[in-house]
Amino acid sequence: MTKKTKRTLISVITLIALAALLAGGYYFISIANELGDLQKTGEDSPFYNIEKVDQDSAMEPPVWEGDESVNVLLMGVDARGFSEGEIPRSDTMLVASIDPVTKKISLFSLLRDTYTTIPNHGNNRINTAITHGPDIAMQAASDLLGISIQYYVYTDFQGFIKLVDAVGGVDIDVEKDLYYVSKADNHEYDIDLKQGYQHLDGEKALMYVRFRHDAMSDFSRTERQRKLLGAIAEKLKTTSSIARLPSILKEVNPYIDTNLTFNDIWKLAALGVQSNLQATEQIPPMNLIKETKIGGAAVLTVKDPDELKAYVQEVLGSGQDSADHEEDVANKEDTEVISTY
Repeated sequence: MTKKTKRTLISVITLIALAALLAGGYYFISIANELGDLQKTGEDSPFYNIEKVDQDSAMEPPVWEGDESVNVLLMGVDARGFSEGEIPRSDTMLVASIDPVTKKISLFSLLRDTYTTIPNHGNNRINTAITHGPDIAMQAASDLLGISIQYYVYTDFQGFIKLVDAVGGVDIDVEKDLYYVSKADNHEYDIDLKQGYQHLDGEKALMYVRFRHDAMSDFSRTERQRKLLGAIAEKLKTTSSIARLPSILKEVNPYIDTNLTFNDIWKLAALGVQSNLQATEQIPPMNLIKETKIGGAAVLTVKDPDELKAYVQEVLGSGQDSADHEEDVANKEDTEVISTY
């Protein structure tokens, strides 16, 4: 190899390395910018017009060190027909509990007609809590489940559609034909899905999680929501989605609000890639539900609130129990190996 050829080769390698460095820098800067904008403040916040009972008592999320369990309330609303500044009742409420030790995620979907205490606002369906702001919604869900909920993520139908489309859609086994039409909203959100394994884009995915017009109503709907959210989570962990993360965040950013900081999101994302979904449960479970009427309205009451909290702890503890069991087995095997020498 001549000196000229060697110099040319070194120059090419240097340019490639520089291009890769610049591309990597742009990638991380883009992610940082989008993540920083997820937390809306001032007039950009959907909750800007909500009056707080005591401004000084507004909940500040704790500093998450990354080594303790974290619970996030995920809320989706149908904002159609609402004026700017108005907050509709939550159409979907889920709590994701992430254990950084066991690398397990538990997902709880809250039945929206569950009648419970709304802090500082009496008793009502839990889906009304968000109309008083995210702090009240987090506290209501915390009191119901018996766990501390530190964070929230809030979006509407359009944000959900954008997210599913941004990750390239999801593959779902639709368990039966789902069909419902409504003239009330000019057929904008009619539902028409056929049974079978298929690829769903954002519009069809929304049909799947919204359908509740059968005998099981909201019970089967929350099960579908957990199923689809699990599919989205798995899709986000793929190499292609990670590579397109800046563009995915840019698509959903305008429709999301959260109290998670940039550092919190970054740590949670890193943990999420390493974690697996261990449980998806309905809250309250069927054996603790009592259908009743309060003020002429049909609601769901909890038969035994303490038993519900114990059930949640049992679900959360199953991941730790599994980890402990695996550790015991490993220790036993090590002991057996040592004893043979």
